[in-house]
Amino acid sequence: MKPVRIALLGCGTVGGGVVKLLHRNAAIYARKLGAPLELAGVAELRPEAARRLGVPGKVITRDANELVLRPGIDIVVELFGGYEPARTMLLKAIGAGKDVVTANKAMLAKHGAEIFKAAAARGLAVGFEASVGGGIPIIRTLREALAGDRQRAVYGIVNGTCNSILTTMSETGIEFADALADAQKNGLAEANPALDIEGHDSAHKLCLLVALSFGAMISPAQVHTEGITRVTQADIAYARELGYAIKLLAIAKEDDGVIEARVHPTMIPQRHLLAGVGGAYNAIYIHGEALGSTMYSGLGAGQMPTATAIVADILDIARHRRAGSAARAPALGLPLGHVKRAKVKPMGEVVCEYYLRFAARDKPGVLGAIASVLGDSGLSIASVIQKGRAAARTVPVIMRTHEAPERNLKRALEAIARKKIVQAPPVFIRIEDRL
Repeated sequence: MKPVRIALLGCGTVGGGVVKLLHRNAAIYARKLGAPLELAGVAELRPEAARRLGVPGKVITRDANELVLRPGIDIVVELFGGYEPARTMLLKAIGAGKDVVTANKAMLAKHGAEIFKAAAARGLAVGFEASVGGGIPIIRTLREALAGDRQRAVYGIVNGTCNSILTTMSETGIEFADALADAQKNGLAEANPALDIEGHDSAHKLCLLVALSFGAMISPAQVHTEGITRVTQADIAYARELGYAIKLLAIAKEDDGVIEARVHPTMIPQRHLLAGVGGAYNAIYIHGEALGSTMYSGLGAGQMPTATAIVADILDIARHRRAGSAARAPALGLPLGHVKRAKVKPMGEVVCEYYLRFAARDKPGVLGAIASVLGDSGLSIASVIQKGRAAARTVPVIMRTHEAPERNLKRALEAIARKKIVQAPPVFIRIEDRL
């Protein structure tokens, strides 16, 4: 009944959730594991935060470095966030022979190869279930439950802040700035929300989904990333009229060894399962070659959902430690030497359907001129919505195209802008009609 001893780096929102679960469910975890989990140390610059959670003062330290290297610690849980000192602490823990758990998707997206390599060399585990999808067990699902299939595509709503804002815009009719302010007021968006609303948080998570789905490593710089700041009520209304909903999707596809990796607002059919995922919920929709399509949904952020995933990693690692077994699934689902550097498809070669919105001059021939330029660039029109305004100098022209490479679209929009037949820069949103 020797306890498994845990060191916790950071006792903020998520760290506090881990402490709560370890206290609340101590007897349950001991029964599942066959031994108790002991919170042996908490590194926190604000000791009062840990004391308020019932952590004894003798367990709390300001010195994370000493705690990570302390003899007798079995598992180090990193919840500092950011790149440093998180990366350094994890490497030191691994070097000292300790398994590690983290929820730090940004650090893993940038330095994951280094972390995974160091752990593999020592036969140690890296638990990172909480880094994507909060409490949704998507890491373990891809690595183990779906290991018998070949994954072809992954579509993820993986940022609860953006999904909540888009849901609010769709349900209430307010514009982006007001929906963001509402999310901040309700604690669903940070005071500085740029990482979320510009799509970077989703891009970090997509890097990990690509590694697990396709056995290929990519960096955030290789992910085409757009946020939701330019989505308007007009676009949401026209999308609804065309039968679509707008979601910020993290999309990855594999075709003959080449990876598509992109994050951007996307129109998806209203009938699709992903379209019904609202509020702060996340969902990951996976298309497998043999299994077909499956979806995994739940709360993608927040104290307790994220803490639940962290404790699941702790229990999994503790079981292996108790059994004295190194026979565990590799962190990314295959031996690190078989994880390849991915060839990423340039966005100009990515093929999509497109929603286009033009503020066209209200005079004869403009619609034909736009259609002519699109046709010359290899884009064919699937449908058109034109709504005239008697007192306006411009009228909105909405078009949905058939599939075409993005380079063709960009060429056409540049030509339309040069002809000065529209009053404002055209708006386009990519459509995924056959997820």
